[in-house]
Amino acid sequence: QVQLVESGGGSVQTGGSLRLSCAASISTFSRYSMGWFRQAPGKEREFVARINGSGGVTSYADSVKGRFTISRDNARRTVYLHLNILIPEDTAVYYCAAGQSYFSAITPGLMDYWGQGTQVTVSS
Repeated sequence: QVQLVESGGGSVQTGGSLRLSCAASISTFSRYSMGWFRQAPGKEREFVARINGSGGVTSYADSVKGRFTISRDNARRTVYLHLNILIPEDTAVYYCAAGQSYFSAITPGLMDYWGQGTQVTVSS
């Protein structure tokens, strides 16, 4: 059974940083593109960042570009999201997800597996 387990969330002040991790129990982890999504209260789940299987291709939502960095370690079967220069609008539950297509790893409904989420709260 595939499991994705996020960790690293927490509460920080504006301008602070966090590193989220997502450990995957997928034997063919390097074949999956990974995405990070977030959902704020009362809002739909939205795309944050994605990375292809080899880690060589990434893309970001405009709202986080230049502040967040996605990376992966296939040997550890883990994907990371580095959150820098956090602002209150970044407050949300952050989810990692795995999908077989990099091109579709921007759409929540097209991802195959999901983690349980980790809360990020940014105070002003």
